[in-house]
Amino acid sequence: MKVKNVMVRIKSLEDVFEEAKDVMKRLEKGEKVKKHEGISFENLDVMRKVLTEERLRILKTIKKEHPSSIYELAKILRRDMKNTFDDVQYLAQVGFIEIKKTKEGREKATPIVNYDKILLEIPV
Repeated sequence: MKVKNVMVRIKSLEDVFEEAKDVMKRLEKGEKVKKHEGISFENLDVMRKVLTEERLRILKTIKKEHPSSIYELAKILRRDMKNTFDDVQYLAQVGFIEIKKTKEGREKATPIVNYDKILLEIPV
């Protein structure tokens, strides 16, 4: 089984803009541009605010237990439903979780983690 990873990078806003400008120039010239997948943060403090211990526990639980809904996830975690919902929505917005909506009678939002590892890249 192939291990899937999500890459987390620390990049300044200037670096992001420079990379975007470089990509635009290469596209204008008709060159192929390699797709970069992953999530970037401006600095470690921002990343730490997003990937708290509790949110990492949510990611691990989704990966291991495969809950069919956010409600089920909250029950497994023994957490308040609203706080779990808010964290799941935030992690989905950032790109760490995919939410699959299903309609089996009542609409469900199934949280999905489709990778095995989070790799951190920090330039020095």
